[in-house]
This record gives sequence, C-alpha cells and structure tokens, in this order.
Amino acid sequence: MGLLKRIFGICETKPPADAGCWQVTDGQVEVRLSRAPELSAPGGAVRLEGKGLSKRLLVLRVQDGRYLAFHNKCTHFGRRIDTLPGTDQMRCCSVSKSTFDETGRVVSGPAKGPLTAFPVTGEGDTLRIAVS
Repeated sequence: MGLLKRIFGICETKPPADAGCWQVTDGQVEVRLSRAPELSAPGGAVRLEGKGLSKRLLVLRVQDGRYLAFHNKCTHFGRRIDTLPGTDQMRCCSVSKSTFDETGRVVSGPAKGPLTAFPVTGEGDTLRIAVS
C-alpha cells in the first residue's frame, strides 16, 4: 500500500462486488456466500458498511477455511483494517500499521487494544454474524 493511501487512511479491502450478498436482520448480518466470491478462498475479505449496520465490519476467511468478523475500526486512530496477504493477520490502513492476529489481539504497533470480534456461524450457503 502506498504512503499517500496510508496517510489518508484508504484501505485496500473493498465492499463486496454484489451489494445484495448481505443484509442486516434482527441484530444479525447474513452473508450469502454464493454471491460473495471475495470470500471463496482463504485470504479473502470484504468490508460491510451501511444498510443500517451499527458498526462497520471486516469479514475474512482465514487460511484454515474459517470465517471471522471484526469491528472494522483500529483501536489506535479508528481507521479501517485490511488483511495481510498470505497470512491470518490484519493491519490498520494508516501509517501506524498496527497489526492484529486472527483473534484480533494486537501483534505490533500503537493500537490501544484488541479488535472487537463478532461470532460467526454458518449454515449451508449463509454466514450469520451476531452484531448485537
């Protein structure tokens, strides 16, 4: 990621190409995996924002195939988080480069605490993320 992107806090992780692949219902986010190819392989990730969602989310698929979800807000300056390609780690998109492991724990950098993780369950083609 370039220095200017880091200075302005522009993250690399994009929203899903198909905005209709997810919805918020009764305090849960439901993601249709068949409509979210970004999550089809380990290392994939999407950011979910808007649609009445109270907190922006980073949803990722880690190397062992599990899906994880975190509040997409660094505990240092509040900027968005990106995945680090080829690893199960995440990093703040700012110049501080706070880095977190797959549990959300701070690995390096000035972040003040861990990322908030949300429980993820799967049933068939649907991921459910409990956000409330």
